[in-house]
Amino acid sequence: MSRDSATIPSRITVRELAELLNSSSVNIIKELMKIGVMATINQSIDGQTAVTIAGNLGFQATVDIPSTATIETAAMTEDQPEDLQARPAVVTIMGHVDHGKTSLLDAIRETNVTNQEAGAITQHIGAYQVTEKGQLITFIDTPGHEAFTAMRARGAQVTDIAVLVIAADDGIMPQTAEAIDHAKAASVPIIVAINKIDLEDANPERVKQQLAEHNLLVEEYGGDIIIVPVSAKTKQGIPDLLEHILLVAEIAELKANPNRPALGTVIEAELDPSRGTIATVLIGTGTLHVGEVVVAGDTVGKVKAMFNEWGKRVKEAKPSQPIKLLGLGAVPQAGDHLRAVADEKAAKVIMADKERLVGLDQGSASKRLTLESVSGQIATGQTKSLNVILKGDVQGSIEAISTSLERLDIGSEQIRANIIHAATGNISESDVMLALASQGIVIGFGVRSEPGARRMAEDDGVDVRHYSVIYELINDIGKALKGLLEPVAVEVTEGHAEVRAMFKVKGGRIAGCFVLDGAISRGSDCKVRRNGDVIHKGRIASLRRFQENVRNVQTGYECGVGIDGFSDFKESDVLEAFHIESTTPP
Repeated sequence: MSRDSATIPSRITVRELAELLNSSSVNIIKELMKIGVMATINQSIDGQTAVTIAGNLGFQATVDIPSTATIETAAMTEDQPEDLQARPAVVTIMGHVDHGKTSLLDAIRETNVTNQEAGAITQHIGAYQVTEKGQLITFIDTPGHEAFTAMRARGAQVTDIAVLVIAADDGIMPQTAEAIDHAKAASVPIIVAINKIDLEDANPERVKQQLAEHNLLVEEYGGDIIIVPVSAKTKQGIPDLLEHILLVAEIAELKANPNRPALGTVIEAELDPSRGTIATVLIGTGTLHVGEVVVAGDTVGKVKAMFNEWGKRVKEAKPSQPIKLLGLGAVPQAGDHLRAVADEKAAKVIMADKERLVGLDQGSASKRLTLESVSGQIATGQTKSLNVILKGDVQGSIEAISTSLERLDIGSEQIRANIIHAATGNISESDVMLALASQGIVIGFGVRSEPGARRMAEDDGVDVRHYSVIYELINDIGKALKGLLEPVAVEVTEGHAEVRAMFKVKGGRIAGCFVLDGAISRGSDCKVRRNGDVIHKGRIASLRRFQENVRNVQTGYECGVGIDGFSDFKESDVLEAFHIESTTPP
């Protein structure tokens, strides 16, 4: 097969790609379906997906990187080994709500107050540093593992070490188990702090056994998990915990280049009535200076001032240093990347390109990870595992499903289903967030999705599947892992409108309608139903409100509808607008 060359933009419609490759749109759509992407002729796909399709059709293709990507690529250029210097470890403390996470954070901080000036008042900053044996450690104070995973889902990999707090009297609780799975999914070293050892009913040995049940083997059991008994109340074990954090950090050889433009992550942000936007930022690499222009998420600003956790002004912030920053034009989101740029002109170029790419994404084909897309990726060798978040009605169901998935015979030991979290109960926002961060899917057996989880899954494009028969669940996963699961097209109803009048126009007739439910959109597929029977299928070619063309009309409004190839409307006909989506065959 010839290898003709082609340069593809960062976004391109199916029609444009077909023309560029001198192929038909039907062929392009078929190739997209093979890799789990469903797109219509007018939808846009990302450049890398287009390159894959071009390669399958015999073309040697490259992506034409836009100016934003050019600037970001320059900013993210790998540093030379000689430019790297040791940096402090960034630690997140997680655990069950009542197991003393906040108390432990306070104890660590209070232990370190002696190193500060007398009378210093601490500030709530969301992240802070302590000194142990002359070395700095950065702690991120987050509400819990959900916030930790939410930041990972936004591409913010800020944590080097996770400290898991477990109360010695309670042992592992449901939230503790979730925290364990969230930390595992992040692939960061875990240190277990067994808290409340000063209590009479403290039982550290039981905690160690429970950890083993969650595949966390402590050192004395032959594993590599460090256990540190502590008491946030009496401060017992705090120095030992800090020493072990330094040990793990030393083994990890954490380094960054301080002599480059700063790149950091927004930990939290708020709008102060008197000072404007205040963002807590953790510097990842480079050094941020007062006066520099920065881009953070969808906002731009000039650094007016920076403060450390003691409220003291600082002129610069180095790798792993948390600071409060003033000067951003709007409030960014937690997890947004912040970077220093040369000047306001460079910032404007970045923001303009971001807006353009967001606009292109409005009509883009779905890039979400689905069981079908994983199947396509496995079939083409792009991936060898499927991350699964499993929720079941009872523990027995979870154990049966987990065992069945582990024993799936798919002809290759390298391809497998990776269950990163399994628990009883309905599917929650935390489950969806973990799937988003881990590029996985959520499977529910005999349970439902909570309303918030449904909205989040829809907004973020997370594939959530519900089953009531174990065989069907195992069969679908097995097919996906074998690369045999092909997407099928299903109709998703968008809305209904009742025909109440007919109007003659040039070239035919249009229907005067009242939207009963949902919405009617121009360009959608449409069925014309008469007495319940479908008498025609076509595309909504025109849509008007009064004399103006509109894109869509919502429930409770009147409109004029024209349908390709049909004009024989009658009163009481019902127009059913729909679109095609891919799903797993039953």
